[in-house]
Amino acid sequence: MKCIYCGSEDNKVLDSRNLDDSIRRRRECNNCGRRFTTHEIIEKVPFLVIKKDGSRQTYEPSKLKSGIVVACKKRPVSDEQIDKIISDLELTVQNRNLQEVKSSTVGELVARALKDIDIVSYVRYISVLRDFQTIDDFKNLIENL
Repeated sequence: MKCIYCGSEDNKVLDSRNLDDSIRRRRECNNCGRRFTTHEIIEKVPFLVIKKDGSRQTYEPSKLKSGIVVACKKRPVSDEQIDKIISDLELTVQNRNLQEVKSSTVGELVARALKDIDIVSYVRYISVLRDFQTIDDFKNLIENL
């Protein structure tokens, strides 16, 4: 890391703090003695989502969030809970070191998380995910809860 004042690469870290998606470091230059702050952003590796028709699209968290928001409309599910579902999903994919994920897998991971938060939102989400066509589809799901 170069000092912003003198350009020296000889510096030490005085303090580190983890933020949501970055690390804040307070540094001191060993050459000029001045202090400065850096922010290291944790880089997320993009992955592809394999759709039902076999096509591949770059994962877009905003598209996923909009689907979850629809399922949670007028339900006691906070925006923070929705964001946590998305970040947990991304972490799961990164931990498995996957470059491609089936859309059905993404949907099932989201559905499991919603089931623990709000059962009505879960039923709404799963009914779209599994393409429910009749009332019997809903009955079978509810009976198995």
